[in-house]
Amino acid sequence: MDNHIAIQVKNLVKNFGKGENSVKVIEGASFEINKGEVVALIAPSGAGKTTLLMMIGCVLEPTSGEIWLGEERVYHDKWLIQDTRKIRREKIGFIFQAHYLIPFLNIMENVTLVSLAKGASEKEAKKKAMELLEYLEIADKANNMTSQLSGGQNQRVAIARALANNPQIILADEPTAALDGERSISVIKMLKKVAREQNVAIITVTHDERILPYCDKIMKIENRTVVFHELDEKIV
Repeated sequence: MDNHIAIQVKNLVKNFGKGENSVKVIEGASFEINKGEVVALIAPSGAGKTTLLMMIGCVLEPTSGEIWLGEERVYHDKWLIQDTRKIRREKIGFIFQAHYLIPFLNIMENVTLVSLAKGASEKEAKKKAMELLEYLEIADKANNMTSQLSGGQNQRVAIARALANNPQIILADEPTAALDGERSISVIKMLKKVAREQNVAIITVTHDERILPYCDKIMKIENRTVVFHELDEKIV
């Protein structure tokens, strides 16, 4: 597979239920996303956005089809990897609408958790966390608690945590939904910086039209499959 491609999906299908109660959510989706791209995933509520994201993230098992993450085929009508948690730890970072930072840990401790879980020493984990917090321009808050930060600042910390395992892919589910306009733009600009400078592919589920001009592509779920739409205007 082309080494510029971060995600490749072929004829992906997801049904819920069986027999007469079976409901098709995704039917025959095929697409590619390159490294360094920020792709907005949009569709009406209940159309399968989070379902698609969780299949790509090896959290939810598809019904059939293929999923490639980088040059590794991880699913072909069944999981081809024994431990999906391992692939998530090694290749994927997740960001959600709620930052899900641990409130009784400070910012540094929240970010180091990922590296420590992968077996890094405390010194290595702290060094990596500080580099990320500096990169995301929030290192001055390293010793603060989450309650002392704004929503936009906490989302930056969540981005730092998502980057702590050096992922090839970041999957973001409504990361700006709880933020006002200025903070939403700040977060999407930061994600775009990450994508370009770290060569990471980012898919962000969103209903927030304010962030669309900052994305490289718009991916929609229409009639249970995936189609791409060109941006009318792109902000660099």
